[in-house]
Amino acid sequence: MRVRLTKRFRFEAAHWLPTFPEGHRCRRLHGHSFQVDVIVAGEVPQEQGYLIDYGVIRAATRPIEEALDHRLLNEIPGLENPTAEVIAKWIFDRLLPSLPLLEEICVEETCTSACSYRAD
Repeated sequence: MRVRLTKRFRFEAAHWLPTFPEGHRCRRLHGHSFQVDVIVAGEVPQEQGYLIDYGVIRAATRPIEEALDHRLLNEIPGLENPTAEVIAKWIFDRLLPSLPLLEEICVEETCTSACSYRAD
């Protein structure tokens, strides 16, 4: 059986978006309560009955969360233009080595705005 599992974490951070036009509100420094869904997928080994322990996913995401939480994202290498799109790919690239079953990252920066990234 093929399944998709989601493990969620949250972080609070500030950013400003330097590529937006002058005068745009997102060009000003502001903050969000970000929510990130880490989605892994694969075939469940019949003898095991589960795809991966959620604790393994949590252990992989903890350093990412700590690197982002209560930070100015623009100061983090690779996030100089911290759009939801860039953040999603940045997280994906850092998690993939420890989570080979990683399929998708979804970053919500508000309750009505989100971006999903999947590797090609």
